[in-house]
Amino acid sequence: MDYDIYGHFLKDFYKSDLKGDVILHNNYGEAEELPVDAFFRGEEDMPDVEVFALNLCEGKILDIGAGTGTHSLVLQRNGLDVTAIELSQGACEVMNLRGLKKIIHSDVMSFKPEEKFDTLLMMMNGIGFCGYIEDLKLFLAHAKELLNNGGQILFDSSDVAYLYDEEGPETESYYGEIDYQYEYDEKKGEWFSWLYIDIKMMKIVSEECGWNFQIIYQDEEDHYLGRLTAEPI
Repeated sequence: MDYDIYGHFLKDFYKSDLKGDVILHNNYGEAEELPVDAFFRGEEDMPDVEVFALNLCEGKILDIGAGTGTHSLVLQRNGLDVTAIELSQGACEVMNLRGLKKIIHSDVMSFKPEEKFDTLLMMMNGIGFCGYIEDLKLFLAHAKELLNNGGQILFDSSDVAYLYDEEGPETESYYGEIDYQYEYDEKKGEWFSWLYIDIKMMKIVSEECGWNFQIIYQDEEDHYLGRLTAEPI
């Protein structure tokens, strides 16, 4: 199994033992320092997109790519039935230490629940784990196996065209498919792809995959909250 650098720095931050900065490398520009405290922010520090999403959660909730459990903990405190699923073992350990009750250490794409959910929650651009448009389509097909009839996906994403000059990225692939690499404690993790999908492209993909797409909220920087519901068969 690949070294869990993500879980490593999350655990160290939680224990107040962070060993230097966490650097995030990318394929479009200069590397940047990652503000790790953002993964532990309280409800009062969440952007409107996330607050609105939490208020729309209902029924049995699956928090996909839950990280440190920031959003799941809010839902749990509010008495909602929430389960967090996370691929990073280190992040799962942090969630357990923070008091989250239902934690699943798994890749969501291989997850086959005994009971389905009413809400799939994907915050902090959680839908980006798909990496590529074609993999997003695979996830949207799988999501129908995770949801009860009438269920919903709540997710946020952004239009990242601003990252490039007027000529656009030097690639023929979709510009929101970005590669990243974590660097921490004198180690570098594996490169991974993360998807930022703009509203226009999301409309195309959701229609192709049989989902109704609704924009719940959009801010001035093209960061938006989307809601997906499956079309009836």
